[in-house]
Amino acid sequence: MDPCDTPACQSAREIFHELEEYYDEHNLYFQTIGSVLEAANLLDVPHRLKLILTQPKNEIMVHCPVKMDDGTWQLFKGYRVQHNNVLGPYKGGMRYHGEVKLDEVKTLALLMTMKCALARLPYGGAKGALKIDPRAVSKDELERVTRRLTAALGNNIGPDYDIPAPDMGTNSQIMAWMADTYINFAESSNKVTARGVVTGKPLEFGGSAGREKATGQGLVYVLDAMLPGMKMDLSELSCSLIGYGNVGSWTGRLLQARGTRLKAVMDHTGAIRNAHGIDAEKLALYVAQTGGVKGYTEADAIDEPDFYSTPVDLFIPAALEQMVDLEHAERLQCKVLVEAANAPTTPRAERHLLAKGIEVLPAILCNAGGVTVSYFEWKQNRQSETWDEELVDERLRTVMTRSAQRVLDTAARLNCNMRMASYAAAIEHIDKVYEMRGVFP
Repeated sequence: MDPCDTPACQSAREIFHELEEYYDEHNLYFQTIGSVLEAANLLDVPHRLKLILTQPKNEIMVHCPVKMDDGTWQLFKGYRVQHNNVLGPYKGGMRYHGEVKLDEVKTLALLMTMKCALARLPYGGAKGALKIDPRAVSKDELERVTRRLTAALGNNIGPDYDIPAPDMGTNSQIMAWMADTYINFAESSNKVTARGVVTGKPLEFGGSAGREKATGQGLVYVLDAMLPGMKMDLSELSCSLIGYGNVGSWTGRLLQARGTRLKAVMDHTGAIRNAHGIDAEKLALYVAQTGGVKGYTEADAIDEPDFYSTPVDLFIPAALEQMVDLEHAERLQCKVLVEAANAPTTPRAERHLLAKGIEVLPAILCNAGGVTVSYFEWKQNRQSETWDEELVDERLRTVMTRSAQRVLDTAARLNCNMRMASYAAAIEHIDKVYEMRGVFP
């Protein structure tokens, strides 16, 4: 089927025509909102909701002048897109990447709205980004640009309004700098709760136990809930991973602890494979020391086509968006594609995979562990509490299991695939809240 003739494209094109905006079916944002609108069409929801969800509430752009170590000045472009806040404060990561674009940030903000709604968290969706390669600057330069970005965002973020978190290229140290900068601007009466302006902070500075592994841990809990219905058991399965950063490495390690064999890994440095299994713990240490999987001696170097064609039970993209296109999908030999990254599968690739009988478990379900534990951190900050890791894991399992069951129930009720079911379950919740709150004014 031509991608322009799909229900997703047709529904999105109609909405954007009504808004007098150009629709581009090759654009990541339009592809994603097209799928969301396709799910909305499966439901009896008002047209106003489709209009509201189609575009973010706010798109903020800032330019940050920063003095570099050599005395020169550079101007860095930053974004914060706030998609929807009917469920609560905006929530979403802050990405540092040299090739980031506005439509990418809009897409991630939209997905955060869907993700929080599906998990029934009291958050709306947002996302931020800074156009910078964090590996190409010094630690001092990274601190200066982070503090400058935080100051530039000003009141556009806050513990009751919009709460950033780590994403690709950022970490707990960057979150600590953001929080400290914000606290220095906060009124004295708000300084106690001001550190809740961001989540993903170091444990010593208001972070939560279990936050570092949260996305990978949440994914494992989703598989615990979904795989029995597919007659699969983690202890008998094999997997491949795209990306071996925080999400990928924790996913590999946690699955290994459950008996799953890691056969192949690819990241920005190269691809490796060992049919007998790659030790996920050893590989994590190697990547921490070298910055990538290339050169790892306990596995064979392979090219990209060989990586995608490696037979596995679970294929897990855990890196950037659109890492699995139609060409890659045609090579895949797996039973389930598990989206640990946001929007890693193109619509054409997904249609091909479903036609081949490969199940696709969507990102807004699989990687919601990160934002869920971010919510736990925010709650601990507001209540001046500290939870131990066992309590965090227990509560995370509850949220992820309920979300998975919600998707399974919706898929059965609407007779649709898992992605449509996940979006539909999220949209139904958002619609109910709009019905109760109304649309101002």
